[in-house]
Amino acid sequence: MKMQPAEGPFRIGRSETGLGLFATDVIEKGTFIIEYVGPKITNEEVQRRRNTRYLFEISDRWTIDGSPRWNTARYINHGCRPNAEATVSRGRIRIKAIKRIKPGDEITYNYGKNYFETFIKPMGCRCRSCERKRAKLAGG
Repeated sequence: MKMQPAEGPFRIGRSETGLGLFATDVIEKGTFIIEYVGPKITNEEVQRRRNTRYLFEISDRWTIDGSPRWNTARYINHGCRPNAEATVSRGRIRIKAIKRIKPGDEITYNYGKNYFETFIKPMGCRCRSCERKRAKLAGG
């Protein structure tokens, strides 16, 4: 089933880490932004697909495979000091703002410890707050 890309107060654009999702309008704190969608697969299937980056566990049995390009939420990057959060409720993953997001700001949420340890830490986090910290330490 092919879904249309989600529409909302955002656009996909170039970010420090590749592609990202950016606000086009003000998104107030507490506002629903987008749902993370894709085929529901068993966690058994997840084990066969190791090292796939778009898997989002929703229970001890099920995971959403968010890799299809029509899942616009897949473009939201990790942030150590995010402006959004993902919550799982009734098998659905909803992304909402945890701070006011201004037009042009990249929308980010924390991917969690397991993802961070597996995919981000080995290469070094490139989120905005970590980049700023590195620049400060380098005297820039």
